[in-house]
Amino acid sequence: MKKGIHPNWTHQAQVTCSCGNKFTVGSTSDVIQVDICNKCHPFFTGEMKFVDRQGRVDKFMKKVKKAEDIKSKSIKKVSADKNPTQEAKSYKDVLRQQQTVLKQVGKNRNQKSSEEKSPEEKTPAEA
Repeated sequence: MKKGIHPNWTHQAQVTCSCGNKFTVGSTSDVIQVDICNKCHPFFTGEMKFVDRQGRVDKFMKKVKKAEDIKSKSIKKVSADKNPTQEAKSYKDVLRQQQTVLKQVGKNRNQKSSEEKSPEEKTPAEA
């Protein structure tokens, strides 16, 4: 190994848990503070408890509530936009309706253009 590039290793690092448990391990640090250990972790103890570090559970619950509020507002907005008396149409029906509207617009344009022509410009079939 190269000299001077590796951290100093100590075999007597003291680990202290928030529950009060202390034990010794090997580490590059002399003192280690942990929030949870094998004496207080729910997996090892079999107890069901929430481990709340700096209010993380509260923050998460606030986010969930905010998301639910936004979702309920968007659902209300969508339901208000929809007309409950209007029936759902199939794609075919929508296309047919659009085609009839386009035909009506085309007929109206033809009638207007034929009315705008002077009598000299009209062909005998149009007169």
